[in-house]
Amino acid sequence: MDKEKKDNKNNLSNQILNNIKASKDLGLLRCVQCGMCTSMCPAAKHSKYNPRLMVEKVLENDENIIKDENIWNCFYCYTCHSICGVGNSPCEINQILRQIAIDKKQEDKFVNSLSSYGDSFMEIGIGGMPKSFFMQLHEDIDGWLDLKSELEDIRENLDLGPVKMDENSIKEVRKLLKHINFEKRLEKLKSQENKLKTNNSEVKKSKKGETQ
Repeated sequence: MDKEKKDNKNNLSNQILNNIKASKDLGLLRCVQCGMCTSMCPAAKHSKYNPRLMVEKVLENDENIIKDENIWNCFYCYTCHSICGVGNSPCEINQILRQIAIDKKQEDKFVNSLSSYGDSFMEIGIGGMPKSFFMQLHEDIDGWLDLKSELEDIRENLDLGPVKMDENSIKEVRKLLKHINFEKRLEKLKSQENKLKTNNSEVKKSKKGETQ
């Protein structure tokens, strides 16, 4: 294989198109940069995340996008996926970029904070909002903590039933998670999170000592 073909095979666009998470008909190369994805994106409205710009960086083979912290603001709501006129899905592209970042161990600080999602799966069989996000949500969304505390009553009034799964279903989920070594992976994630907290604490102490 000559160098040009090898470079084309390894460029970011092809890495994404050949990724197992990419739809077979992902329209990445058909993107015309119309900006519809960004205009409809909730994350773009409330943060500096820009799905159109993210796709542009991928098409330009600009691997700096993998290190861009803004890609972690995507909600995975798939609005961009549904609005795209050429069948592209910035949401899928985002997932793959995040996985590349994780594989390169570039964004552990974003992944580690999500370990409590895993605890929720083990405990009640479904995902739950990490407690570490509660106060930030309270600051961003007026009345969010009140909604959280009254959620069960609200669901009952709407005849939606409880959030939690029945015990047999929870046991079944736990068996599935055990089969894929989920608990061991979760413990590893927590270990990394604790190391990160320790390192951050030591850095803060060091900086405090320098300013005194």
